[in-house]
Amino acid sequence: MRYEKKEQNQEKILIVDDVETNRLVLEEIIHGMGCLPVLAESGEEALATALSVRPQLVLTDISMPGMDGYALCKALKSKKETKDIPVIFISAYDDPMDIVEGLSLGGEDYITKPFIPEVVQARVGVHLSLHVAKRDLMEMNRRLQVSVSEQLQQMEQEKKSILYALAGIAARNSAYEKEHMERLGRNCRILAQGMQLSPLFEDKISDTYIDTIELAAPLCDIGNIGIPMEILQKKTGLTEEESAMVRTHTDIGAKLLRDLHVSNDYNDFISTSIDIANYHHENYDGSGYPDALAGDEIPLAAQIVSIVDAYCTLTGRQSMSREEALEAMGREAGIKFNPDIFAICRKILRQLC
Repeated sequence: MRYEKKEQNQEKILIVDDVETNRLVLEEIIHGMGCLPVLAESGEEALATALSVRPQLVLTDISMPGMDGYALCKALKSKKETKDIPVIFISAYDDPMDIVEGLSLGGEDYITKPFIPEVVQARVGVHLSLHVAKRDLMEMNRRLQVSVSEQLQQMEQEKKSILYALAGIAARNSAYEKEHMERLGRNCRILAQGMQLSPLFEDKISDTYIDTIELAAPLCDIGNIGIPMEILQKKTGLTEEESAMVRTHTDIGAKLLRDLHVSNDYNDFISTSIDIANYHHENYDGSGYPDALAGDEIPLAAQIVSIVDAYCTLTGRQSMSREEALEAMGREAGIKFNPDIFAICRKILRQLC
């Protein structure tokens, strides 16, 4: 895989490892992507290099003498000049919780040793693309301050394009078919339209809200970018540590989207996406995660996506009929799902795709 650059200048990748062999192997892989590798053999050297070179991405070993990878990541994220640089950890994968700790410090991903060139290129390529998308969105915000009226239409279209690109990345990491994400968005729209006709929700569901949730719903699992694919696609049961790692995808997704959040009147897509990514695994009775919210404490968009995602999964991956799926979900109405929204979902069952 070769990362396709939009600019003529090479993207700079800072490689940090105290083992020379590892640095040289990664240097060759990064060269093969058409990017410019910059090498550092310690955390202290890497921090100074990052401040002077301003790389587009940092690949750092976790275990190093002196300033280790965790400390380097924390230092980079604490400085204004380097806080937006994506950090990918290099790990022997001895303990999944080590990776969770790195992600909690602001790291975006990890790569295991020994290195597989195709995996390194794929992971680096994804996060370079995300970095460029975030940078582009920040630039759009700057230009918006100059001329809101002239650039609003262009910004909205570009924002939608970024959202769909991120949704595609999430789907590939989670082994979801593209059709699943498209169904999720369409069915959220249909359910929201049904809710708009109900006295319980008519004052909460506008036409703009319906358009927004259709676009934002496929981003529900964007945080899976930070979860190892071998865990996401594992066929057997997960260990306690692996389950804890999977649950971090809500925080990872919300953090990624908050980094894209812009302070103006045109951020409905991002705001709704943050609510969905962060809270779509909350349960109506308060037994969900990450914050054990209950009832109306859970954002409405997240409640809608929770129901529709379950429906799409049961009728898709598990090949249930519509009626079988609704019967199974009905046993969790009032527990996992908002019973009022579920009742509307049952009424419009034949409209769902």
